Amino acid sequence: MPESSWPENDSFNELESLSSLIADLSQLPDSDEPASQPNRRDGRRRKAAVVLVIIWSGTIALHLATWGSWFVLGLTTLMGIHAVRFLFARPIPVPEPLSDTELATSPLVSIMVAAKNEEAVIGRLVKMLCSLDYPDYRYEVWVIDDNSTDKTPVLLEQLTQKYEQLRVFHRPVGSAGGKSGALNQVLPLTRGEIIAVFDADAQVPADLLRRVLPLFERQRVGAVQVRKAISNLSRNLWIRGQVAEMALDSHLQQQRIAINGIGELRGNGQFVRRAALEQCGGWNEETITDDLDLTIRLHLERWDIDFMMFPAVEEEGVTRAIALWHQRNRWAEGGYQRYLDYWQPILQNRMGTRKTLDLFMFLMIQYVLPTAMVPDLLMALIRNRTLLLSPLTGLTRPLFVLGMLLGLKQIRRIPAIAAQKEPEVVASEGFVQASRFSSMQILLQALLGSVYMFHWLPVVASMTARISIRPKRLKWVKTVHKGATDLAVE
Repeated sequence: MPESSWPENDSFNELESLSSLIADLSQLPDSDEPASQPNRRDGRRRKAAVVLVIIWSGTIALHLATWGSWFVLGLTTLMGIHAVRFLFARPIPVPEPLSDTELATSPLVSIMVAAKNEEAVIGRLVKMLCSLDYPDYRYEVWVIDDNSTDKTPVLLEQLTQKYEQLRVFHRPVGSAGGKSGALNQVLPLTRGEIIAVFDADAQVPADLLRRVLPLFERQRVGAVQVRKAISNLSRNLWIRGQVAEMALDSHLQQQRIAINGIGELRGNGQFVRRAALEQCGGWNEETITDDLDLTIRLHLERWDIDFMMFPAVEEEGVTRAIALWHQRNRWAEGGYQRYLDYWQPILQNRMGTRKTLDLFMFLMIQYVLPTAMVPDLLMALIRNRTLLLSPLTGLTRPLFVLGMLLGLKQIRRIPAIAAQKEPEVVASEGFVQASRFSSMQILLQALLGSVYMFHWLPVVASMTARISIRPKRLKWVKTVHKGATDLAVE
C-alpha cells in the first residue's frame, strides 16, 4: 500500500508559523512523490473538480431560473421533514453493563494504540488501559511505536516490565501507511473478537469495557463509537467551542442511529468487531481519516455502528486557531473523500434506503451547502437580490443550536443518573463540575458553540476548491500532546 498520512490525533504542530496555513492553498507536490498511485487516489482530484463545477454552476443556474426559489423551498421542505423525524426519534435503549458473573464468558478484546512521539501521554494511557475493570486474561493491550524519535520507545520498554497485558510493536524506519498501516500490520498478531482503538492522549474510565461490550450482543452491530469529551477544560474560547461541538456531535450520532441512519466512527474510542473489520479489508491506508473511511465501508457491508453516550473517552482539545484550522481541514477533507471514493456503491443503495437518505442529508448540510454559499453570495451581490439559499441556512442554523442545547443538557443529566448507581464513576469523568451548570450557562454555551461552528464554512469552502486543483499528498502534521509528564512511568 502507498504511504499515507499519520492521522492519529490532531493535525497540527502548534509551534508552527502562520505560513503553513497559506501553504495549504498554494504548495505544490514534492518532487519525491511516488510516480504511480492507486486509481482511487488518482481520480479524487478529477471527481472533486467535477463536483465543484456542478455545485457552482447549479447554484448560478438556480439564480437565473424562474423556478430556482421554488426548488430551494422544496428541498428545504424535504430536509425539514427529515429534521422532524430526527428530533422526535427515541434513542435505542442501552443494555446493562456486564455483571461479575458474565465476565468469565465475555469477549476477548484487543486494544490497539498507534503512537508516534507520545512521551508526554503514553505512560498515563498504558496505566489506564492495563488497569481496566475487566479480567486480565480477557483482554490485551498493543501499543505500536511508529519509529518515534523521542523517549516513547524507552518508556514502553519500561512499561512492559510492569504490565503483563502490554504488548509493544516497534515499526522500522520507512514503514508505510501511517496510522492505518500500523494498525493493519499488528492486527494479525491480535487475538480479540473485538478490536478497540484509542489515541495516545485518551483518558478512559475503568468500567469502559463492561459498558461497551453488551452493545455487540446485537449481531448486526459491527462497531461502537464511545462519546468523546475534552480533557483539558479551560476558559479558552476554542476549548469551550469544542465542548459544545462534541455535545452536538453526540446528539447527532444518537439521533441518526435512532432513525436507522448512519452511525459514525471517530477514531479515538472506537470498537470494531473483528469479523466486520476483516470483511471490510482492514483500515484504508489511502485516506487521511481512517475512521470516517471505515464508517462508510462498514455500512456498505450492511453492518450497523452503535453509539455509547456514557461513559466518555476524554482527549486533548486544540487551544489555538491555527491548530484548529489544520485539524478541521483534515477532518473535512477525509470526510469528503468518502463520497468521492464510494459514490457508486452509495448510489446503488448498498447501505439501504434509510441510511442512504440520511447520508445524503448530511452531505447537503456538511459539504454542498457551505460550498454553494460562495456562488450564492456572489450572485446575490451581482444581481442585488437576497441570498437564494437562505431558507436552507435558516433551517440548519437553529437545528444546530437546538442540537447543542439538547446534547449539553443530556450530558448534564448523566451525573444525576449515574450517581444513583455508581457515584465514584461520576467523579472520575469530571461530571461533578458538569452537573453544576445552570440552564442559563448551557444556553450561553450553546450560543457560543453556534458562533464557533461558523469556522466550518471557510474550512469546507476552501477545502472543496483546494482538492479540485491541487494534487493530493497524504500529508499530516502532528499535534504536540502535553499531557501530564509526571505520569509517564511510575
